Amino acid sequence: MSSLNHCIKFELDIKDENIVFKDYFYKSIKLQKHKIYEAELIQPACPYCGSLALLHNGHLITNIRYLTANASHPATIRLAKQRVRCRDCSRWSMAQSELASKYCSISNASKLKILSALTEDRSMTSIASENNVSVNTVQRVLGSCSHRFLDSYEYLPAHLAFDEFKGVDRQLHFICLDGDSHQVVQILRTRYKKNLLKYFGRFSPQARANVKTVTMDLNFYYQDIVRAC
Repeated sequence: MSSLNHCIKFELDIKDENIVFKDYFYKSIKLQKHKIYEAELIQPACPYCGSLALLHNGHLITNIRYLTANASHPATIRLAKQRVRCRDCSRWSMAQSELASKYCSISNASKLKILSALTEDRSMTSIASENNVSVNTVQRVLGSCSHRFLDSYEYLPAHLAFDEFKGVDRQLHFICLDGDSHQVVQILRTRYKKNLLKYFGRFSPQARANVKTVTMDLNFYYQDIVRAC
């Protein structure tokens, strides 16, 4: 591993051994100074049969937005993904990495930073500006983690925490957390009492009986919701 590749990986905290950085430079894009990192993503073996007998057939260039400490200088990894054909099973494939999801130009590290910022009392507009993405991207990141929320209406944590946060168009949304693990239970688009009662009313009586305490940091009264739980 070259010293340049090692230093860039250390700076960006990238551990994928199949990514090899070759160069870095500044480039002006739409009158804004961007940091560009050029790298190649190697396909070491066939993902279908594991064969090392590969026939290389060029690269697919993908510009991946990455984390940056200075929002005024966006960072982009210009990643050249190897395209290969296996000589044994004759199947085509393209190199993939945990750096970013397939067909996505936003790094997974950036998505985690956006998701972490969504737990704070901030608007989606400010989060998007800080991470050099659009508000729609922030919304998609929030929607992509919906499978982690509680989909079953047969269980509620013993300790719940309610709060509100400012989202799109300065609208206030409702968030419910597990008071012990701080994991997100659910995020609702509105904070109105009727919507919250409708949501918590879907849970079984046994699930609501499991709730021992409810912590609220809101500007309005949730006595009916607490009673429902």
